[in-house]
Formats: sequence, C-alpha cells, structure tokens
Amino acid sequence: MPYVVTRSCCADASCVLACPVNCIHPAPGEPGFATAEMLYVDPRTCVDCGACTSACPVDALKPHTALGEKELPFIELNAAYYKENPHADRAPMYVVPRQRTLPEGELSVAVVGAGPAGLFAADELLRHPGVRVTVYDRLPTPYGLARAGVAPDHQDTKQVTELFRTIESQPGFSYRLSVEIGTALTHADLLRAHHAVIYAVGAATDKRLGIEGEDLPGSVSATDFVAWYNGHPDHAHDVHDLGTERAVVIGNGNVSLDVARILTADPDALARTDISDRALAALRGSRIREVVLLGRRGPAQAAFTVPELLALSALEDVDVSVEGRPGDLAPDGDEKTRLLSELAARTPVEGRRRIVLRFLTVPVRITGEGGVRALEVAPATLRTDDDGTVRAVPTGETRVLETGLVLRAVGYRARPVPGLPFDEDSATVPHRAGRVEPGVYVAGWIKRGPTGFIGTNKTCAHETVESLLDDFAAGRLTAPVPGATVAPNALDLAAWRAIDRAERAEGEAQGRPRVKLTDTESLRRAAAGVPAVTGAPAARSRQP
Repeated sequence: MPYVVTRSCCADASCVLACPVNCIHPAPGEPGFATAEMLYVDPRTCVDCGACTSACPVDALKPHTALGEKELPFIELNAAYYKENPHADRAPMYVVPRQRTLPEGELSVAVVGAGPAGLFAADELLRHPGVRVTVYDRLPTPYGLARAGVAPDHQDTKQVTELFRTIESQPGFSYRLSVEIGTALTHADLLRAHHAVIYAVGAATDKRLGIEGEDLPGSVSATDFVAWYNGHPDHAHDVHDLGTERAVVIGNGNVSLDVARILTADPDALARTDISDRALAALRGSRIREVVLLGRRGPAQAAFTVPELLALSALEDVDVSVEGRPGDLAPDGDEKTRLLSELAARTPVEGRRRIVLRFLTVPVRITGEGGVRALEVAPATLRTDDDGTVRAVPTGETRVLETGLVLRAVGYRARPVPGLPFDEDSATVPHRAGRVEPGVYVAGWIKRGPTGFIGTNKTCAHETVESLLDDFAAGRLTAPVPGATVAPNALDLAAWRAIDRAERAEGEAQGRPRVKLTDTESLRRAAAGVPAVTGAPAARSRQP
C-alpha cells in the first residue's frame, strides 16, 4: 500500500483536492464526511505520487515503507474502510468553489472568533476578489482550540496552525484581538461597521453531571483542565491538586483520552512540547499513578475514535486496561472492539502508571469535606429503547472509588450570543444554512453543535459563506456606516506576529516548539515588541 493516513487527521480535505486519482475518502459531499473519524487512502487505486503529503497541513500521510511500528495498524485501518465503503464510482464529488463576481463595491465582513471555524470562514470569503475580512477575538492570540485545546503531545495536529498563518497572510485579512463582543463591542457596533457578521464563537463551556458534590474543590471540568495545561489565559494560573494517587475522568471521548495521557505522561517528554510551564511543574510533582475513565454505556458506544485509541494502546511505560463487560469484546468485531479486546487481554506490568477504561459505570455522587475524597458509582446494564437508543440503567448497587480529582468530560456546550436567538436544548443559534437573518450568520460549533474535527469547519464555513454571498448579490445586506470604526486599541496581525515570534524564540532557546505567554501583561508587552522580564511573576488573568 503506497500511502497511509496515520492518525486522526484534520479532515480539511486538502489531500482530497490534491489526489489525481480520487483515492482519498470520504470526501466533502459524500455521506459520512461530516462524522468520519479520519480520511482513508484506498490501497487499490493509490498511484504513489505523493501529492497528498504536500497538501496535508498536519503531516498525517506517509508512504507505507516509512511507517514506524506504532503506525503499522493504520495500514489495515485504511484498507478496512474500503471493504465496507467500496466507492465504485471514482468520479470526484468535491467541486472547487466557484469564484464569485460580486456587485460593485467592497464587501466588508466581521468574523467573531479566531479559531478554526472563524479562520476557515475568512478563507472562504477571501477566495472572492473585493472582500475584506476582520476577525475579532476576545483573546490576544488566535487559533482557538488548535492552540488551547489540542493536547501538547499532539504537536503534529498543531501543525494546522501553519495553514492558518497562510490564511491570515492574504490581502484583505485583518485581526482585532483582545476585544470581547458584548462588552467592549456590541453586535450593533459590528453591523454598523460591516455589511455582515459571522459568529464562529465555538462552545466554550462544558456540560454538567448534575450529581451531588459536583462543585467540591477537586471536581473540575475537563474543559478547564485542558485549558490549564495548554496555557489558556483564563486558566493558565489555576491550581489543581495532583497529590492523589488516582484521578477519575467521567466520559470516554477523545478529550478524556487526552487528559489521561497527559496525567500519566513522562514530564521530561512533555517538557519538549508547548505545554504550560506551570502545568509542567505541577505534573513533575504529581502523585497520580492511575487514571480511570468511566463510560456509562458499553464498549460499542464509546465516544473516542479508533485513531486515538490506537495512540493510547501504543503508549510506552503506561499500562492500558479495560474493565466492564470485557467478555463481549470479540476479537473479530469492528476495529474499535478488536483493539479493546487486545487491551483487555494484556497483562499489567508492576510499577507502571495505569489508564483504566471502565465501561457500564454511572457516577452517583462525589463525596468529601472541603474537597473531593471519593466518587460513588453504580454498575449499569444496557437497555435499548423502542427508538433504538441504547441507555445505561444502574443496577442499584454502588461502589466507591477513592480519589482526590474528578474530571467531567461529558461534552462541550456553547453560551448564548448577545443579540442572537439561542436554542437551549441544542445550545446552538437557530439558522438555515448558516443564515440567522440577512447580515447575521453562524459557523462552527455555535452553528452545528460540538461535532466533527478541525477540517469539518471548512465545509461548514463554505455553506455559511455561500448564504452570505447570496444575500449580498441579492442586495439584502446593509452597507456599513461611512467612517465607522471599531476597537481601535485592539491587537492587530502585526501584534500577533510579534507574540508568535517571542514565543517561538523562547521555545527555540529551550528546545521546544514555543513557550507560551499566558497572562495579559506579558502578551501585550510581547505584542509591543518589549522583551520579557526573566523571573517576573505572572499575574493571574481571568479575562484578557
């Protein structure tokens, strides 16, 4: 097999466009693209040209002869997709968006949110001559979860930021960073200064468990914990007690696996990444030896993806075990079940740190005085409702897991956007093809909910931008007020590039990709080109 996708890729479909024989699927426009865990190369039709490797922004594609031992399972994983999805019709389904001839006059668009969704929306807009895009964000730094959500031991995935650098270098692009919409700047202000506004604000909060003891110290949102070790200014200076021998993560999605890996990783290995310095110091002093991941339902319903499970199973010096209905893990089942079966059959090595995947376990309550001391859980059985929904039903008995740290990772949730309608049930802004109303649009998680991968935002943004351009062509958008300006004191692209250079320079001095600046004062000094003051205490910053 000539080329192989070797991990949960960004799925932005650049490789699909580059492939001359259409051997990479699912492609945009095909069933399953929006929900695919990764893209796959067809071993029967790949001609070994290497065009996909040049196009891939995260180096996920490799020739089969260059695979390391841990990557070899991806050969079968790529091939297996085509056994179930033959793709007999080799005609490409993805069409390069046409370049629009816009009505006379410049189109000015505000994009709120500088994460992947916002930057892909900017890219889609800037494909058309005569468009100016201003991207706003409340933080002094862009890239959203690509900077503050992707785990520091996944530096390959973070390479997608180089694609974002290309987007922000295009003519017509500008930043207004360190500006919060709804306080310093209102929705009405944006509409006065631009023809249209696209909100790509993501899902910044997490879902709650709704159990007793959830607010005890030591019970933490995984969203906040991830932000802590990634140096997000809102949480970089939080304090987490890692003095317990067992941590419990409620949930078994990819975020849960990220947290488990970081908590059990060798700090010396993490020291070669862009992890927050404060988090690294805390992890060096950590006493955690076991991380238990709790899933309410069974292995077949686990939310993590196969590529992330493969990465977990390949960890060195960390045992990964499976508990809860392992007898149902047939080795001849699907890829996820097969991998879990192999993990369940492993013999633990004494003295190693351990990650436990425990299924069919429902959290009941968190106990402790002044802080978390234990988590009470109930074993569960599965019940299938009339509509086919599989749910976990507690058996009635309870067990106690002693722990000092409980992390809930049961999903992201968006906040309402000031001035826009909001659906509380789905935590999204109601829309049609991204259009809330002419002049107001949404993209990313605030539009579709917290689903998909980095590249999913590309097709999502394309749909939204098409709606916006249709409205502009039909004369439905209101022209900006002449002379209207917004956020004159915001940080611009030059300021962000100065921050980026400062972080990279300090990283180069330490043999790391970058050393993140994590407080507002340091970020603004770097933006102004002022050298960092060595040894200066970092001020706690809850809001840039």
